[in-house]
Amino acid sequence: MHSLLTLLAFTTVLSAQTLVGDGQADDTAALQKLVDAGGSVHLPKGRYRLTKTITVDLANTGYAAISGDGTAQVIMAGPGPAFHFVGTHDKSADPWNFKPQVWEKERAPSIAGIEIVGAHAEADGIEATGTMQLTVEHVLIRECRHAIHLTKLNRNIIISACNLYHNSGIGVFCDQVNLHQTNIVGSHISYNGRGGVVSRGGNVRNLQIGTCDIEYNHDPKGPPSANVELDSTGGSIGEVTITGCTLQHTHKAPGSANIRILGAGTDPSLLRRVGREHTREGNVTITGNVFSDVEVNIEIQHARGVTITGNTFFESFIHDLLVEDSGNIAITGNNFDRNPRYLVNGNNLAEKNGVILRRIEDSSFSDNLVSGVHGHEAAVDVIDCSRLRIANNSILDSDGVALRLTRVRHSIVTGNLLRDDRPADQRSQSPSLEANCEDNLIGPNQQSRK
Repeated sequence: MHSLLTLLAFTTVLSAQTLVGDGQADDTAALQKLVDAGGSVHLPKGRYRLTKTITVDLANTGYAAISGDGTAQVIMAGPGPAFHFVGTHDKSADPWNFKPQVWEKERAPSIAGIEIVGAHAEADGIEATGTMQLTVEHVLIRECRHAIHLTKLNRNIIISACNLYHNSGIGVFCDQVNLHQTNIVGSHISYNGRGGVVSRGGNVRNLQIGTCDIEYNHDPKGPPSANVELDSTGGSIGEVTITGCTLQHTHKAPGSANIRILGAGTDPSLLRRVGREHTREGNVTITGNVFSDVEVNIEIQHARGVTITGNTFFESFIHDLLVEDSGNIAITGNNFDRNPRYLVNGNNLAEKNGVILRRIEDSSFSDNLVSGVHGHEAAVDVIDCSRLRIANNSILDSDGVALRLTRVRHSIVTGNLLRDDRPADQRSQSPSLEANCEDNLIGPNQQSRK
């Protein structure tokens, strides 16, 4: 047995010697051979140039891991992903849904401690299809198209301590994928031109995004994008938490948002239950984040069950918060602010801030602090809504009406502090509260006296 192990170790080392690692030679065939030989490959310090995808076929390799100590650079000089992890898992994560071979050969593949650099316009970093418990950790991906591309079906993904930086496409792309139980934590996801964390279509549940820095994932010359985008068009996305992140930059990109939720899903299995032309996807919690420097900090369309609490908003150039055609939205304990120290950014008060709630029902806007809204007719504008509770907010020192209610029905508006106490030459000449509505309970509220 000892001799056999020695022979296997010698064979692995001998194979490894076929890797050149000088950044010039094509290491594709040698690296694919190493992966096919057993799935476990540790890359020593070097620059490994690839011209084709390294496919990690888990059904054939067995348990697989690609690792380095942070000194190995992989240069993807061809189209497609540098590494494609392919498994056979095609069901949920329920224990009774597993084929034996998933546990016996495929579970928990990983890639860690390497850098992937794109050297082709269609080069991607990592793609995963049919995997169970994939972990991506301490990986830097830059100059690619998409950094991490999740396709078809995956379960129990962990992306941790990664830098997904300056890619032309998307940082983490959930692409029409059936994907449940995913954690994206402690990572920098920045300067990706088509979005930071983007989920489009498919069937996505249990997505946790936490303690990440997610910024500047917009291209001023490209189509609108968001640092986090949940677009249910053609599918269904829900059960998402976004917690403890900084999301910011750049208002210079038209249509830029920090979070954009487009909940108009079309999953046929859900449509039959909702009685409308599309589902209202949601069940999203957004808490403890810092948002700044985009056109709209949070945009929500056609969603249900979104909680926004304990966040700090500033420097939005159109709106801090825009919610339309949605229901069961809870907006509580947030700080929508204009901090004077950010005047050093040279924007000359061009950022407007402000909140718009339009065509929403069964929702609440309570215990928020809104101050310094400029250039809008109302700081908090509520239009064509019903069964709202607007209570105990402070809406201060803003242009226009502090709180404007237009065609609002069956709602309670009480306990709000609505004042503008700026110097007389700066003070709004509009009323603090303007209500064009019916069948509501309004007051008492503390208002400025003109």
